[in-house]
Amino acid sequence: MKSSQTAPAEFEVERPRGNPAEVFRVFLKLGFTSFGGPIAHLGYFRHELVVRRRWIDEAGYADLVALCQFLPGPASSQVGFALGILRGNGLAGGFAAWFAFTMPSAFILLIFALGAEAFSGPVAGGFLHGLKLVAVAVVSQAIWGMAKVLTPDRERAGIALAAVAVTAFIGGTFGQTGAIVLGSVAGLWLCRADVPVLAGRLSFPVSRRCGVIALVCFAVLFLAPPIVAGVTGHEAVALFDAFYRSGSLVFGGGHVVLPLLQAEVVAPGWVTKEAFLAGYGLAQAVPGPLFTFAAYLGAVMGPTPNGLAGAVIALVAVFLPGLLLVYGMLPFWDAFRLRPAAQAAMRGANAAVVGILGAALYSPVWTNAVLSPVDFALALAGFLLLVMWKMPPWIVVLLLAASGALLQLV
Repeated sequence: MKSSQTAPAEFEVERPRGNPAEVFRVFLKLGFTSFGGPIAHLGYFRHELVVRRRWIDEAGYADLVALCQFLPGPASSQVGFALGILRGNGLAGGFAAWFAFTMPSAFILLIFALGAEAFSGPVAGGFLHGLKLVAVAVVSQAIWGMAKVLTPDRERAGIALAAVAVTAFIGGTFGQTGAIVLGSVAGLWLCRADVPVLAGRLSFPVSRRCGVIALVCFAVLFLAPPIVAGVTGHEAVALFDAFYRSGSLVFGGGHVVLPLLQAEVVAPGWVTKEAFLAGYGLAQAVPGPLFTFAAYLGAVMGPTPNGLAGAVIALVAVFLPGLLLVYGMLPFWDAFRLRPAAQAAMRGANAAVVGILGAALYSPVWTNAVLSPVDFALALAGFLLLVMWKMPPWIVVLLLAASGALLQLV
């Protein structure tokens, strides 16, 4: 282990605040250009908000990612919501970030619900495959940048490697959560001597009282709707309950929620299996969080409410539990991370996050996208465009998606 450091960390005590309008503009751009799923979204966020705009430092961002990995719900949307609160100086900034990041894909899927069968054929399949290659490039760039900052020594590199092994052998939610827990414990042992003295704090404008209220609301909305739906038989309440419960029980991002949603809407006959699978395929072709698949399902439901009303209820219900949980935990997380032991644990957890991203780069990102030498060449080209030529991610999205479609014509 390295010797103890006494110099203060490079930690900005007072970061400039923005406003909800600025947050909305930035996240609207991300909502239109963030392809590739939750892991890729974290890479887009890091490039745009950590590297380019410097809304938060690298360590603070990794801490926030680790917190959201612990909580159920869509991790990338939770990270974006928290960053909106930070930059927009309150809940209005958080809602601006969530709305702007969510609405582009939700609107597209709502339109697709009216004509899902139109998105088919080899060119469409090639376009979708190109978007998967974008995810390979973006996740690789994120790992490359985060590893240089968060695993600069042998101890933390070893924690990251162990996290890869845990995630690979155990897999799923338990593997990811277990890797972060083990990384935190290892950080207490290996990273104590490296813990610098923090000169200040990165505060989220959320009081402990508001945090407790949010956590109570989460519990009430989890327990009350099934009782109300059972007593009154109100279909809108039943719809809200089905999607809220799914959003409350999922760890690990959008793909994990799919079997829960299938059990909630296909099993009772609300949505046909064919319509469900068609919507799932379309959801992978749009930017933004995969949880917006709920808008499609709410729109194509057989029983009322469906259409626009069903889409709104389903969309709000599936996101709400994750947002309430992260809002409720933010004030306590900030106090926790300032303790020396907590800082050591978070260093280990941050290194484990790098390992988890590394494991995710292989599966599902790499294994679902790189199927041939041509795929490898395109993914590598996208990575080099991002890292060496500093190309904006949205340009790489267009280039690789167009390349995938073009290959189907030759």
